[in-house]
Amino acid sequence: MDTLELLVHPVRLRIVHALSGGQALTTSQLCARLTDVSKATVYRHVALLADGGVLEVDGEQRVRGAVERTYRLHRERAVIGAEAAASVSVDDHRRAFAVAMATLIAEFNAYLDRDHADPAADSVGYRQHALWLSQDELAEMIGGMRAAIVAQLGNEPSPDRTQHLLSPVLFPIGEPPAPEH
Repeated sequence: MDTLELLVHPVRLRIVHALSGGQALTTSQLCARLTDVSKATVYRHVALLADGGVLEVDGEQRVRGAVERTYRLHRERAVIGAEAAASVSVDDHRRAFAVAMATLIAEFNAYLDRDHADPAADSVGYRQHALWLSQDELAEMIGGMRAAIVAQLGNEPSPDRTQHLLSPVLFPIGEPPAPEH
């Protein structure tokens, strides 16, 4: 299974989210985090991600006669590169977008289902802005956003940090206006 196929699944994408930022978690800890997903499903998808090289075993310990593995995200394998994205069909883009949105909805619902969810205090945002941009302006905006995001990607978990899911979505919604004659 290639990286695109591995990552274009809502449960596997949520597992990748849970392990981002250098966290190492056991499958039991992942199950505790993904309470809306059955344990068997989490175990199956962890195994697929590990077999595909997206997850690596960080450690093992015996727990009640069974071996419990701790997994870490192999960050370089959890990326769909520009070349791979450019080579997929329009239908593959549709499917990937649907999975991304389903994952986003599942993660948001899991957040709202927490006992102390407070969207206002947590600075939750889901705004949409329609912008008119030239190709140069678009490239400049994407570069600025990428720089701001990349600067934070190396942050590791700590008591003063909460993991956030940032999901930029960008696509054209119209055509340029016809030139006036």
